[in-house]
Amino acid sequence: MSARNSGRATKWSSALTGAALVVAALTATVSPAEAASPAGTGKYVALGDSYAAGAGIPASSAGLCLRSDHDYGHLVAAALAPSSYVDRSCAGAKVGALTTPQKDVGIVVNDPQLDAVTPDTSLVTLTIGGDDLGTSDLGFGDLAVTCIALSLTDPFGAPCRAFYGNTLNDRLDSASAQLAEALRKLRAKAPKARVVIVGYPSVLPDDPKKCLGKMPVTTGDLAFLRSVLGRLNEKVTETATAAGATYVDTLGPTKGHDSCSSDPWIEGLLPASPTLPLHPNATGERVMADAVLNALGH
Repeated sequence: MSARNSGRATKWSSALTGAALVVAALTATVSPAEAASPAGTGKYVALGDSYAAGAGIPASSAGLCLRSDHDYGHLVAAALAPSSYVDRSCAGAKVGALTTPQKDVGIVVNDPQLDAVTPDTSLVTLTIGGDDLGTSDLGFGDLAVTCIALSLTDPFGAPCRAFYGNTLNDRLDSASAQLAEALRKLRAKAPKARVVIVGYPSVLPDDPKKCLGKMPVTTGDLAFLRSVLGRLNEKVTETATAAGATYVDTLGPTKGHDSCSSDPWIEGLLPASPTLPLHPNATGERVMADAVLNALGH
């Protein structure tokens, strides 16, 4: 080897050695605790309303929150085996319950749900917004009750649609704005967390005639209620996307198993399985959990 080539080889050897030392030093300074955990392997926090809580499905805890140990959060946690799991979902939760205490007849039933989110949180799931449609804690059920009562005034029309007018659009806009702000606060509390917003399932069929004899609401108002659910999911999707969160569709996976079907995963006004009216039963919660797991690539 010539002296010139020998010199070049020595320089390259020194450079490679130096690079290796730099890489080793950088590796030594990054501890496992400082590295971002894959979604679900660190702390997992489940938030939301009765659809997230699996309200009414045995066994329930947390008092009036009716938090089930078979809600989709528990099922997702069982599959992911995170380092810790916290469920703060609560029946009757409106978007405001994410940042302020949830009360019932003046009594606090649940602390602000975002209080459970900490910097080490790696996954958050959330279903919320449906309760903001109604004036009571029944949420969407509040609309159904109103539509049932109004059906007697105009059996062949859409009296419920006429009654609400643009009110529901205004409520959706307000809830979306509150949700966007809550998601900003969530991101500030847990900047490394994967945030998954889970949409609402197929409570009513696309064809309102399938509910004839099963739900005492006019055909016109059944179509109206179905459109409200569609707009709710659209608003939630838009807000989730704008916030950089992952939206999980549960409407598609539950189609054909709505509250008026012969094999319901969302129960009707008189539930045949333990759950609240117009809410997912245990099978429905399992399907919602599977949708979340699929979105996480599990």
